[in-house]
Amino acid sequence: MEECIFCKIIKGEIPCMKIYEDEHTLSFLDIAKDVDGHLLVIPKKHVTNLLDADENTVHHLMDTVKKVAKHCVSDCGYEGVNMLNANHQCAGQSVFHLHIHLIPRKTGDALPGFPKYSGAQHSLEEMHARLTMLKQ
Repeated sequence: MEECIFCKIIKGEIPCMKIYEDEHTLSFLDIAKDVDGHLLVIPKKHVTNLLDADENTVHHLMDTVKKVAKHCVSDCGYEGVNMLNANHQCAGQSVFHLHIHLIPRKTGDALPGFPKYSGAQHSLEEMHARLTMLKQ
């Protein structure tokens, strides 16, 4: 099976503009050039998405997400950060290696905070019954 593009970046086979790296994770600039400062944070261990990741991988990933997000705000002049993640193709995942997008934000930057949705089709009660993890 051919390795994914992020695994190739981790191995140094494809260059990237590193922002942070430790034993378990890597953060680098997204090449999309859609938003200034668009960053990715990935685990060095290949897992397809959050749903497939073991707890240690998620723990290390989220520690790095927090560290890089705080750096954007504390050291780089941003006021906040959006964190985005998609799991599976139906949700918009296009690279099948777990990754978190960090979008540094400033007041008045005119970027949307969240996608616009057209409205729910089911009642809150129906959705609660379907999604609850608590015993009824």
